[in-house]
Amino acid sequence: MPVFHAGFAQGGAPVRVHFGRGARRSLDRELDALSLSRAFVLTTPQQVREGEDIVQTLGPRAVGLFTDATMHTPVDVTEAALKRVAASEADCVVAVGGGSTIGLGKAIALRTDLPQIVLPSTYAGSEATPVLGQTENGVKTTLRSEKVQPEVIIYDPELVATLPVAMTVTSGLNAMAHAVEGLYAHDANRLSSALAVEGIRAFVSGLPGVVTAPDNLAAREDTLFGAWLCGTVLAQVGMALHHKLCHTLGGTLNLPHAETHAIVLPHAIAYNEVAAAEVLQPVARLLDSGSAAGGLYDFAQRMGAPLALRSLGVTEADLDNVADLAVLTPYPNPRRIERNGVRQLLQDAWLGRRPFSS
Repeated sequence: MPVFHAGFAQGGAPVRVHFGRGARRSLDRELDALSLSRAFVLTTPQQVREGEDIVQTLGPRAVGLFTDATMHTPVDVTEAALKRVAASEADCVVAVGGGSTIGLGKAIALRTDLPQIVLPSTYAGSEATPVLGQTENGVKTTLRSEKVQPEVIIYDPELVATLPVAMTVTSGLNAMAHAVEGLYAHDANRLSSALAVEGIRAFVSGLPGVVTAPDNLAAREDTLFGAWLCGTVLAQVGMALHHKLCHTLGGTLNLPHAETHAIVLPHAIAYNEVAAAEVLQPVARLLDSGSAAGGLYDFAQRMGAPLALRSLGVTEADLDNVADLAVLTPYPNPRRIERNGVRQLLQDAWLGRRPFSS
């Protein structure tokens, strides 16, 4: 499989990225740079404290706080938030949190074109992409638009220093999934592949240090850098089977996003590795494994990640419907999407089997 496609275009909306300990305290400067003065803050019910801290940091420039962001970005939650944003006469949104909050900010921007300033508190990487996934009537759909790309990203390791180890691990594996699938993307190129390998390297070297010492800010900085690289890959190239399955599982069964990615990743890679072994070799090497899929499974196991879909409450009876939905619409993938193969992949992920084990 080629890793370079002549004629690829590198572009997209300009994004300011700010890394640094305590960088969240620079919000005033970021608002000034964009000539903004009325910020509406978004977060989840679990991160009200972080949201209130940002409101305090902004002082009179904060004109509202919405704390009901929810995973998979339900349209009804977006509509409730839009009413609050409109009433506040905000000229921008400030999202502090993970994929749930960032997704809500993107959904608001899609409908209002308000600028976004994002302060990630997980490693999901959504902040670096022009991609939005939304759920309505139990179905999750995705779109790409420069309107949903945040204008400013502030990576502050102090914001992730208290992220529980279990969430750190699954969020990190979620980010790695963007890079791993990016290696065999139909529109992969030398730049996207180089970013993908370096993003994976950052997590392979940094995540064990975070697991050992969660408050190690140097290790947190390394993994945040990895999250940015992996998210940048997602912004540049299309995803394939792994992301399709995770969106189908999440939207249909309302599963936790990061945990679903962590479990499915080695199995989706095993499905595709038979057709994309060459481009996945850097992953196997970084993980010191004979295969990318086996190495990802072993790494997840060492990090203490969940390994089986049944641990998330998925029943074996759910798998047939998920397999049917996953093959319903054609999409690029290095190996032909076959319903029976996908169903077996899901069975292995449900049981938590190691790929390529005898």
